[in-house]
Amino acid sequence: MLNVGIIGASGFTGVELLRLCAFHPHLNVAYATGDSQAGTLARSLYPSLAANYPNLVFEEFSLDRALQCDVVFLALPHEASLELVPQLYKKVRLVVDLSAAYRLKDAALYPKWYGFEHTHPELIEHAVYGLPEVNREPLRSAQLIATPGCYVTAASLALSPLVAAGVIQTEGIIVDAASGVSGAGRAAKNSNSFNTVNEDFVAYGLLDHRHTPEIEQVTGAQILFTPHLAPMNRGIFATCYARPAKETSPTSASLVAVLARAYAKEDFVVVGQQIPSTKATSGTNVTQLTARFDERTGYVVVLAALDNLAKGASGGAVQAANVALGFPEDSGLSKVGMFP
Repeated sequence: MLNVGIIGASGFTGVELLRLCAFHPHLNVAYATGDSQAGTLARSLYPSLAANYPNLVFEEFSLDRALQCDVVFLALPHEASLELVPQLYKKVRLVVDLSAAYRLKDAALYPKWYGFEHTHPELIEHAVYGLPEVNREPLRSAQLIATPGCYVTAASLALSPLVAAGVIQTEGIIVDAASGVSGAGRAAKNSNSFNTVNEDFVAYGLLDHRHTPEIEQVTGAQILFTPHLAPMNRGIFATCYARPAKETSPTSASLVAVLARAYAKEDFVVVGQQIPSTKATSGTNVTQLTARFDERTGYVVVLAALDNLAKGASGGAVQAANVALGFPEDSGLSKVGMFP
């Protein structure tokens, strides 16, 4: 068993990491911080943890305690992770960062898209992008993993095989996606209160959402990305529109076939004719995909659904960590959703 530290365990991605590690045969949570909840019994904040973590108390952060762990997951704001990673990298066996602090390979993009200067650009080249379906081999030797964004995971898995196969044009792709309210984090804000979110569906981050350059980095395509907030707890649903590449004649069946071939050996990607569903992926590390070609308008349409806290964040982080640590990739991760 490897000892795990979860820094920022009292937030939504942190508590999801606690849930996943509870089922993991090789990971033992030895340290869980939550500075805003320091001294709080975890089960009092999250009763769902009571059976597996009856005595776990969220602690204040201590670098010495973190350095005693084999694996450290950072479920922190971007700028907090930015400064903490250099203190942990190569001093523990593996650092898995769930923030965007080390996702973008061009440090010059951070002021525009994230509003801060990147103070440790020398570490960016050592951060391995944590999407095993498109980046598995580099992950096998990773010591620092940059976990993808939730929207990015959905859009990248939907589009990357079609871009790689030369089936769609790489300019003017539209990604129209919706997220559950948990994507906004645990902190209470008017924008994610019940009265604001219930019975509503709204777009945000128009033209400048910070996941845009990350999707472009992974897919190698030009993206117009519009996110929406949906009145559900968990989930991402992405609808992607693209023009077919010149001198190609796609059909719905051929598009699904490209996706199916690309993910034939992937345990956590399901491809088929059936329209994906966020409900079907809830609590799992699975992404559901399908595609269509509309002969009338000439558009390729690709649909993706996943759980934003599982495959889109903490589950994806555990999956990537499993690859880096040499564990079976599905360790601690579910493929079966909850219904009803």
